Amino acid sequence: MSVYTHLSDDEFFAFCGLYGVPFRQATAIVQGIKNSNWFIQTDNDTDDDFSYVFTLYEERVPADIIKMATVMHTLKDKLPIAAPLIKKTAKGKHIGEDCVMRYENKAILVVPKLSGSHPSQTSESMCHQMGQVLAVLHDTLTTLQPAEDYGVPLYDWARVKERETAFMPTDEACLMNDIWTAYAKLPKDLPKGLCHLDMFTDNTLWDFSGKTPRLTGLLDFTEVSVEHYLMDIAITINDFCTTWGDATDGESVNFDTAKMNAFITGYESVRVLTADEKQSLPVMLAYSATIFWLLRLNVIHYNREQGRTGDDIMVKNPDLMKRLAAFHWGRVV
Repeated sequence: MSVYTHLSDDEFFAFCGLYGVPFRQATAIVQGIKNSNWFIQTDNDTDDDFSYVFTLYEERVPADIIKMATVMHTLKDKLPIAAPLIKKTAKGKHIGEDCVMRYENKAILVVPKLSGSHPSQTSESMCHQMGQVLAVLHDTLTTLQPAEDYGVPLYDWARVKERETAFMPTDEACLMNDIWTAYAKLPKDLPKGLCHLDMFTDNTLWDFSGKTPRLTGLLDFTEVSVEHYLMDIAITINDFCTTWGDATDGESVNFDTAKMNAFITGYESVRVLTADEKQSLPVMLAYSATIFWLLRLNVIHYNREQGRTGDDIMVKNPDLMKRLAAFHWGRVV
């Protein structure tokens, strides 16, 4: 959620007014890597409090964000989601269109602030909760039919792989290609549906005031697409069940199988995995880590190509996902 497009206070004031939000101040959010985001303080906020998050979508076209807003409104009564605000000029014919504003053909949404904070670490209890939540998300979104009308296009990662492996050390390219080949051999009829596909810990909020952390918010639905449910499961497991070290400990990558088992138990309390899904999970864990390895390399590529620089631009280390992919692949072969 770096800031790539810069807006003036007058522009914020005008856009927020169209949602009925009395704008006072915008503060850039620098976590994340895909869109431009700001915290919005209103005339009613005090000190450093803020009431809304303002997002300008840099990559997804407005039609995709309209789909996303529809998905969020579908989920809001089942899961802790801040549904996008509806424009004061809304016509009431399509909930997604009623939420989206445009700036230079880029979509804008404003959503209420959710309570809670991002976790610095996870527990088995949190992983169990996330398993349940992801299964509820999968089940609830089956009401949107045909599913393809509500999911955004999947990114062409094969093209990125071809570009990146051409310049990788041989051992890294071999690892990526071996995992890619194993994924291609998985059963083609694994269950599919609308998936979140970016359920990392920094896309969740939690209340840590009680004995057991409680999920209070799910964020960033820009990647909702029709995909194998197992892919969504693997992506979420990879982040929630891995402890990512910082620079002081060599940026270690430590995967916790007990947390993974807790996640799967939580998921199966809502939707039972098929035999093929259980058998395919080890490869999918490796493959999903590979996709995020490529995603981070792709961000670096486009930042360089488009001259994106500055303190507001955040880049995540692709080597961490490479190490996680290698760990999972080591348990497959």
